[in-house]
Amino acid sequence: MAGNPVKWVSLILASSLFFDLVLAADTHIAKKTYIVQMDKSAMPKSFTNHLEWYSSKVKSVLFNPEKEGDAGDDDRIIYSYQTAIHGVAALLSEEEAERLEDEHGVVAIFPDTTYQLHTTRSPAFLGLEPEDSTSVWSQKVLDHDVVVGVLDTGIWPESESFNDTGMTPVPAHWKGKCETGRGFEKHHCNRKIVGARVFYHGYEAATGKINEQTEYKSPRDQDGHGTHTAATVAGSPVRGANLQGYAYGTARGMAPGARIAVYKVCWSGGCFSSDILSAVDRAVDDGVNVLSISLGGGVSPYYRDSLSIAAFGAMEMGVFISSSAGNGGPDPVSLTNVSPWITTVGASTMDRDFPATVKLGNGRTLIGVSLYREQRIRRSINKQYPMVYMGSNSSSPDPSSLCLEGTLDRRLVAGKIVICDRGISPRVQKGQVVKDAGGVGMVLSNTASNGEELVADCHLLPAVAVGETEGKALKNYVLTSPKATANLAFLDTRLGIRPSPVVAAFSSRGPNFLSLEILKPDVVAPGVNILAAWTGDTGPSSLPTDRRRVKFNLLSGTSMSCPHVSGVAALLKARHPEWSPAVIKSALMTTAYVHDNTGNPLRDSSTAAPSNPYDHGAGHINPIKALDPGLVYEIKAQDYFEFLCTQSLTPAQLKFFSNRSCQHSLANPGDLNYPSISAVFPEKASITTLTLHRTVTNVGPPVSNYHVVVSPFKGASVQVKPQTLHFTRKYQKISYKITFTTVSRQTVPEFGGLVWKDGVHRVRSPIVITWLPPL
Repeated sequence: MAGNPVKWVSLILASSLFFDLVLAADTHIAKKTYIVQMDKSAMPKSFTNHLEWYSSKVKSVLFNPEKEGDAGDDDRIIYSYQTAIHGVAALLSEEEAERLEDEHGVVAIFPDTTYQLHTTRSPAFLGLEPEDSTSVWSQKVLDHDVVVGVLDTGIWPESESFNDTGMTPVPAHWKGKCETGRGFEKHHCNRKIVGARVFYHGYEAATGKINEQTEYKSPRDQDGHGTHTAATVAGSPVRGANLQGYAYGTARGMAPGARIAVYKVCWSGGCFSSDILSAVDRAVDDGVNVLSISLGGGVSPYYRDSLSIAAFGAMEMGVFISSSAGNGGPDPVSLTNVSPWITTVGASTMDRDFPATVKLGNGRTLIGVSLYREQRIRRSINKQYPMVYMGSNSSSPDPSSLCLEGTLDRRLVAGKIVICDRGISPRVQKGQVVKDAGGVGMVLSNTASNGEELVADCHLLPAVAVGETEGKALKNYVLTSPKATANLAFLDTRLGIRPSPVVAAFSSRGPNFLSLEILKPDVVAPGVNILAAWTGDTGPSSLPTDRRRVKFNLLSGTSMSCPHVSGVAALLKARHPEWSPAVIKSALMTTAYVHDNTGNPLRDSSTAAPSNPYDHGAGHINPIKALDPGLVYEIKAQDYFEFLCTQSLTPAQLKFFSNRSCQHSLANPGDLNYPSISAVFPEKASITTLTLHRTVTNVGPPVSNYHVVVSPFKGASVQVKPQTLHFTRKYQKISYKITFTTVSRQTVPEFGGLVWKDGVHRVRSPIVITWLPPL
């Protein structure tokens, strides 16, 4: 953490300022949405049900309720929460919210906040065999139906990925419904899509009524994001899937036998916490086993994070929650969704690419990527076009070099290939700007923040993306050669790319500044150039000017990696229905790998250097190994609550999560039985020894013997006791302790690992040792 203290301190201060701004009331707005969390157990006996009591509380603080007109107290409540969280979402003025906060039985009041979306080959890359193979993953699991709830932009039900042929009837325990609206009828639900609901009251309260002529006020997906994530989780196999010929093959979700329940919480103007909470609450009550949430809204203290609180409630009910880490990388401390009861997923590449070339007039050929496809380019395949770069040098972008709207002079770019620097505006939109200005093609150049990471896009004109190094060489050529020319060529799909996987540059990074003792992200999974189903309402570039329509699209983001983990979690739940959310997470983390297909440590795409646990967490998921992890780290709901008891929360703030009591069973936050290990030495240099505790549960053969291997560290010696674990029965628990003794305090964190081995299983935990700088 001490490696870049200025940046981290400024990020933390900026985050604190953001949270203060969010909590400040906008005095000129009469009412806005507040989430009112209630203590369910405090309801007086005079009320017959909780909603009646909640309504009474809201009504008691209203100013002049008799003058409310058509916005009476009954209309003030837009949602009631009954399962994962208890309370209501209500329209209140700032003064009314303040009065309500002082009422007996009110636990907390949060203002509504906005969340954003974190925007084929992957099953094979992850080792999941085709459905007709003899793999354990392909066996029909008829007695343990798993339902995955997807909180997103809805679904395009006509996609072949949601075909229910051969699926058994919807399980009897399922309580979800198929809500209807424009473009979505009852028949659009089937044995694959078992539920579809919409949540928009919070969104409308903040932005006004949804225009139903331009947006579907129904589960139908206009954006495409929700269709893509749902298909990645549990899409049925579709042979011949492709995007304009690219990535041709069979598209298949991680858990093709699982059911999908759609909870549409995101609209054209964003996703609001009151809607998200209602969706989580309803999904848990409906009976989902897994929740896939590919969105985030920044980081706030646990007790101020309404999604974290709702997720705690869902976890108590046995629901596994997978969330995207965010696309704020490669900056440090850029993670979202960091609560330990949420599985936080970063993004990595696969061994598939879409190469394209830029052949320069001086004979040099640069390698990049593209998903552009149009026949007319082939008629001029060898023709050289003049090139232009509107920037003044090869290193520092400016508005013209970024190809922002209105910055290109048609007289200078018409008929030419334009070099555009990446940043500020969407990549595909830069191509549209070039096209509008008369350009014939574009080369999209990475800058320092993106490094050598290449993300392919379905551009509207011939375009190739190149890395920072190639981009600098290209810009230097154009700036020093008055008659610079180039030709763009597109080489289709290539497999077997080495090295892979690589941690995506955009994938958000740790450390988790809320709790350094909880290492985040938890794992990484495929999130770059992922092929999955797409909406029929939007072109593959998502630009309004894109009139193309496709059945499948290639997208990148931690939004894409999250449903990979959600789907694998569904498979694990199907094979091991007795496993808790913590056990599923443990199996995913302790079996993850940290070496690529060349046998070298995983790399960071932004630097080409080895990545570390702040980048990749425990490593890249390995579904086959996760099926049989050998040992697991179980965490009960009370254990998570004990962790909160170490976080300097007041008794009132702890009540946001549960009515449980602190037993003070954890000596420090690092003693939470987490699958990763983070040792944090305090500022006092006199403290040179730190001991952490863990307990493993045997889920492998009844009789098993494990020995431990720990990587060496420069700044500390590490001792594990006992060094061997002897199990005599399944589900037996054995505890061990890890003692860290400082040898030489380091100014930057050190990374390593601890592995328990029995000759078959390798149960690995990443280790991070941090020495906080002296005060």
